Amino acid sequence: MFGSCLNYVTLRLLREVDNEALIKGRAWILLHGSAAAIPQWGKIWLSVVGLYEWSGNNSIIPELWLVPHFLPIHPGRFWCFCRLIYMPMSYLYGKKFVGPITPTILAIREELYTTPYHEVDWNKARDTCAKEDLRYPRSLLQNVIWTCLTKFVEPVLNSWPVNKLREKALENLMKHIHYEDESTKYIGICPINKALDMICCWADDQNSDALKLHIPRIYDYLWLAEDGMKAQVYDGCQSWETTLIVQAYYSTDLINEYGPTLQKAHEFIKNSQVIENHPDSKAYYRHRSKGSWTLSTADNGWSVSDCTAEALKVMTNYL
Repeated sequence: MFGSCLNYVTLRLLREVDNEALIKGRAWILLHGSAAAIPQWGKIWLSVVGLYEWSGNNSIIPELWLVPHFLPIHPGRFWCFCRLIYMPMSYLYGKKFVGPITPTILAIREELYTTPYHEVDWNKARDTCAKEDLRYPRSLLQNVIWTCLTKFVEPVLNSWPVNKLREKALENLMKHIHYEDESTKYIGICPINKALDMICCWADDQNSDALKLHIPRIYDYLWLAEDGMKAQVYDGCQSWETTLIVQAYYSTDLINEYGPTLQKAHEFIKNSQVIENHPDSKAYYRHRSKGSWTLSTADNGWSVSDCTAEALKVMTNYL
């Protein structure tokens, strides 16, 4: 359901009309519970576009970022990918951001649901997930927590004067988003958080420099193959693969045949090393990075231990 809905919406936004693929896709979506049964990440994406109501989402409260760091529930203790994806999601949820409602959006609303859009039961949709996407059913404890957050905590946080806390939380989140963008040269740790961060920058200020700096780095995730444009789940693995290729050359005595290639590899690995720590790293839950290597290039900024180990091994033992 996740892939079907997002691909369907993408094609429709690109002005595709009722071709055979869209007709089959829409029929499958409606047969399996409609877009109301899309998983949580899909609900968020559709909410941003204007094809799903924020009231049909489980609460992703931005105020969680304001709790003391020593608590285990603080996002600073989350795995980096988890933290950096839910960070912009919580910003968009807290802001209840929705893009422009165009005639195309209004038309798609009527195509994705088995009932008219204004009659969809968002309370029911909140906890609905197609069985094809349900990898692990929620436990009773999870249901209790989500219900409490949605029914009790969220209304309180949106009421005056407590809503001042939300404003502070959103301001804090935007600082974290800008920090992540700047420390990765607007590449992001992955395309998911890169896209979400870019939307947050647009929601915050449509004419911001941050948004303008985001756009050129979209192409770091795209490449053109024989059968068309492709997107990848990371901005590449250049450093990682180069170090392994160099080791393969040395282990097979190819060094005498590929001297110029190895010289270029040496220069690339040398230039790919992160040569400074990110400023204020502890305040943004980052480890030191000076002297490390990333999976891709120095611009990525996220040091990886095994990539650093292999690169250091190559630089000290081979090149």
